[in-house]
Amino acid sequence: MLKSVELHHVSLEVKDLEVSKEFYKEILLLEELNRPTFDFKGAWFAIGVQQLHLIENHTREEGRAVIDSRGHHFAIRVEDYDEALKWLKKREVEVVEKPTSKSGFAQIFCLDPDGHIIEIHVERTK
Repeated sequence: MLKSVELHHVSLEVKDLEVSKEFYKEILLLEELNRPTFDFKGAWFAIGVQQLHLIENHTREEGRAVIDSRGHHFAIRVEDYDEALKWLKKREVEVVEKPTSKSGFAQIFCLDPDGHIIEIHVERTK
């Protein structure tokens, strides 16, 4: 029997590793982790106890140009919806706001430099 314990990491292909690292470090404020010396470029980041792995691939096809909350995405839970929204807007990150989503989460969706969809949310208490 397969008994899953937790999600460990998500891996994303990126065209320009340095541009993506800057986004995840400076915009999403993720902590970069030490990464083994693989024979390909990449970066690892902590998201709580889980991780995000970026893998550079110069042949990667262009990502999405629009924020579609139904597309493939991963979600990051934050402490404060309003503060997160203000932070992203101040940095001119395009967002789609869903503060009253039927999911039970107050959601913000945005794109990283490669067009990967990111959901940022808090559990609604009201």
